[in-house]
Amino acid sequence: MNTILSLLQIIGSLGLFLFGIKMLSEGLQKSAGNRMKAILRLMTKNRAISIVTGIIITILIQSSSATTVMVVSFVNAGLMNLIQAIGVILGANIGTTFTGWLVALLGFSMDITILALTAIAIAAPLMFSKRSKKRDLADMLLGFGILFLGLNFMSHAIPDISTNESVMAFLSLFNNDTFAMHLIGILLGTLITMVLQSSAATMAMVLTMAYNGWLGLYAATAVILGSKIGTTITAFLASIGTSTAAKRAAWAHILFNVTGGLLALIFFHPLLHLVNLFTPGDIFSFEGSELALRLPFFLAMMATLFSTINMLLFFPFVRHYARFIERVVPAKAEYDEGTYHFKYIGGIFIDSPEIYLLAIRDEIKKMANLACNMLARYRQMFNNNEVEVEDEVHRMKRDEEYADQMQEQLSHFCVRLMQDSQTPTNASTLNSLIRVMDELESVTDSCYNLAMLSQRRYANRWHFDDVMDKEMRDYQDLVQEFLDYVRDRMDRTLTKAEMQKANEFEEQVNHWRTSLSATIQERLSEGKGDVKAELLLLEKVRHLEHIGDYCTNIAEAYHQAVKHTPVLQKRSAKSPQRMNA
Repeated sequence: MNTILSLLQIIGSLGLFLFGIKMLSEGLQKSAGNRMKAILRLMTKNRAISIVTGIIITILIQSSSATTVMVVSFVNAGLMNLIQAIGVILGANIGTTFTGWLVALLGFSMDITILALTAIAIAAPLMFSKRSKKRDLADMLLGFGILFLGLNFMSHAIPDISTNESVMAFLSLFNNDTFAMHLIGILLGTLITMVLQSSAATMAMVLTMAYNGWLGLYAATAVILGSKIGTTITAFLASIGTSTAAKRAAWAHILFNVTGGLLALIFFHPLLHLVNLFTPGDIFSFEGSELALRLPFFLAMMATLFSTINMLLFFPFVRHYARFIERVVPAKAEYDEGTYHFKYIGGIFIDSPEIYLLAIRDEIKKMANLACNMLARYRQMFNNNEVEVEDEVHRMKRDEEYADQMQEQLSHFCVRLMQDSQTPTNASTLNSLIRVMDELESVTDSCYNLAMLSQRRYANRWHFDDVMDKEMRDYQDLVQEFLDYVRDRMDRTLTKAEMQKANEFEEQVNHWRTSLSATIQERLSEGKGDVKAELLLLEKVRHLEHIGDYCTNIAEAYHQAVKHTPVLQKRSAKSPQRMNA
């Protein structure tokens, strides 16, 4: 019974430690949410600054998993390239060792309960503040306090087993200085960290067990090395279903840590002797309680030196490493499966609307690219009688359904995010993005309708005279230019001058619509041409004019984003009903 209670106390203390890390990480991310872009600009300067940024961010948020998940999300959103991401990952592996130093220097040499309770006492009144910044600060302080309470409980929950000969004999098997036991220790550390999804928690647990005499030098070192590999599981899970670039960032993290772990296994003893040079005393000359007392500091130093050496080995070859990762994870066609699944970056470490907005904007840009591509393919159908019309209409239908799925899933996620948005600015931006997605989906509807009208034209062998054919091509080129113009400016707020240019495009589109419609009606009244063919032309003109309206609405959404106006003034053009081919 006592054994079960002790085990529950250890697990509960570990859970409290993990919860503290989560609260501290989330509080810091919420506080820095509006500064995220500034941090990103810092990351993009060069590789050295990327590494320093990775170290600093990981020290601040106390989680390399949070940093690497954040990196994957930024790469997925197109805000960071693979080389920059690798630099941040190299730094994150060093920054995460800071937790070990906190545990080694404070966890066993002083009563950290006083420090923890002081942080919680300061946080308590801030929790009820009406200002979100103070509540975020309260989360940070609460996380800090709970983290150290969990560590304190963990150190006291582990019983003294030094007098139990059978248990000590069993543990001594893991402390044997053999290659097989080193490998087992690394695998055990990997597995534990995969389950906990936190190398900091694994390190705290290992240091506590080493301090209490459960683990010796070799076993503790191997488990900590394994935790470096196990921590990559979080970024890997976050990359499932994301872009190829995001998958490459996750695999860069995995292969970097696995390679470092294998090198440490091969050079296990040289690594320990190197660490011994940087720590006071000779760790190999201590035994028993004296060894246990010195182990936490030695292990913290080992983790930092290992990560630093690993970084220095990779740093000169970052570009080569990035090219290697690109070959390992090749790019795939974006719409191969024909079914859209929005996979957003998130999880237990990331709870920031700023991160989600980056991912949503990136998906909207993909939706805009799809719309531009569909209109360009329709123009090819109009200009080339030899095109395989049936196959192209089938592709258009697939892409239009894909756009429908994008709009439905992204809009649903935006609504969920809006209900939990932290600032009015985010809610206003989400309203605008929902409107943009609706307009883009309407563009794809019109493109599909235009493709079906072309299919009908070729099936009935209708021909237009040279003048009308040229005018329709010019009109379609104008609409394509307008759509491309809006697409190319979707990553920022449109300026007043750019909005004026969009209005000029709309005026030209409306002018062409009026002119062409008048010409067609005149031809009908004079009995020129096939009536059905002329009516089909009118339908084409109407759908092209609708696309121009949708482009204007998208431009207004991005122009008014600077005013944080949730309701747009211009009404969307009514989405045309889909015609039967």
